[in-house]
Amino acid sequence: MSEANMEWEAVIGLEVHCQLSTKSKIFSGAATAYGAAPNTQADAVTLGLPGVLPVLNGEALRMAVMFGLAVDAKIAERCVFARKHYFYPDLPKGYQITQFELPIVYDGKLDVELAEGVIKTIGITRAHMEEDAGKSMHEGFVGTSGIDLNRAGTPLIEIVSEPDIRSAAEAVAYLKKLHQLVVYLGICDGNMQEGSFRCDANVSVRPKGTEKFGTRTETKNVNSFRYVERAIEYEIERQIEVIEAGGTIVQETRLFNPGSGETRSMRTKEDANDYRYFPDPDLLPVICTRAWIDEIGRSLPELPEAKRDRFMVQYGLSKYDATVLTGSRALADYYEDLVRLVDGDAKLCANWVITDLLGALNKAGHDIPDSPVSAAAMAGLIKRIADDTISGKIAKDVFEAMMAGEGEADAIIDAKGLRQITDEGAIVKIIEQVMADNPGQLEQYRAGKDRLFGFFVGQTMKATAGKANPAEVNRLLKQLLGPAA
Repeated sequence: MSEANMEWEAVIGLEVHCQLSTKSKIFSGAATAYGAAPNTQADAVTLGLPGVLPVLNGEALRMAVMFGLAVDAKIAERCVFARKHYFYPDLPKGYQITQFELPIVYDGKLDVELAEGVIKTIGITRAHMEEDAGKSMHEGFVGTSGIDLNRAGTPLIEIVSEPDIRSAAEAVAYLKKLHQLVVYLGICDGNMQEGSFRCDANVSVRPKGTEKFGTRTETKNVNSFRYVERAIEYEIERQIEVIEAGGTIVQETRLFNPGSGETRSMRTKEDANDYRYFPDPDLLPVICTRAWIDEIGRSLPELPEAKRDRFMVQYGLSKYDATVLTGSRALADYYEDLVRLVDGDAKLCANWVITDLLGALNKAGHDIPDSPVSAAAMAGLIKRIADDTISGKIAKDVFEAMMAGEGEADAIIDAKGLRQITDEGAIVKIIEQVMADNPGQLEQYRAGKDRLFGFFVGQTMKATAGKANPAEVNRLLKQLLGPAA
């Protein structure tokens, strides 16, 4: 078969750089807070000044082990830091401290749901600890660049997948699952815009059905799920076009341009030998005892799948609802607080959180931690629905007012006079007036046109400005209208 008529298969592996949420850097006490003035968090160790010695941040090590346990990986009881040599202006020492032959985490896996009931296991080759580099700044500079070393030395784990991914969609599903996990564990804030979670995509293509890998390219530092998808899709298409036109793929590092949707060559890809790795003489091997690893394992939080399954059993939720509500740890905590405070209908609580709260937050561009309506305030609203103080329809108006900062449910209900009319006598009088005002419709109903029942419901609710209890309206209308012939 000619290459032009050949069916191709993509082979994709991802390297994810995950910044650990420690307060200080991996080898020094300098702060890691994002957004500080340039170079105000670059200490002597970060700058690589003569005579300084790195000291490993124990919290960073603990977080790396947490990740390894969460992906069912092996944890090295002895691991070593190495020096990776390359010259770049934002790397003052001329080398990066990382792990090479003996990483802290290896041989793990992540199960990813690609479609309803379709699970694919993506292997995790390793997750090694390393220090981040600084940032080269180009905007605002003319004929030169600025260097900000605040980020240099921030602790990372680099999570390297097996080349098990076969499409851009699979890559995004894996990345989203990984992102959810590290945020659940509390080891990374997951802020992709700030560079806390970023991805290098290794892509190659091969004739479908063959085992040999093609030549791969690496697209560096892609920091959104959408950009990763677009970069991989472009790179697959580009490589196929090059090969079918009689060309060859060069092993190289490429950059993705979000504006054009294209990748472009940055430099030829280095091999491990080019970096002259050797063990860092300033750092002793790290020894992790089995007892310490087991202690960390016992401290892991409930992970997303386990929480989802528990929500389905404990609260009687569908898989869809439970999956949405456990999408983030903060959202799951909000929901459980709400159910506890309402002490009632877990499904009603789920509906309000998924449909109304998340819908409003998405429209406003907020996440659940920034919600203007707390779980306690939402509970106050749902209790007023449950005790028939307001109808579900009126509750929507009350919720909008709460989102706008007008106060809690009870205060809004009282201020706007929204309490339901539940007095039977009052509702009867209103229904009788509606019947008297619409004799033609009444006659048609009693003659057998039973679809007009909805007309009388609507007129009664209109006459009460929506304040009558709908269940009472339906019950009393059936009594007063009588049966349709």
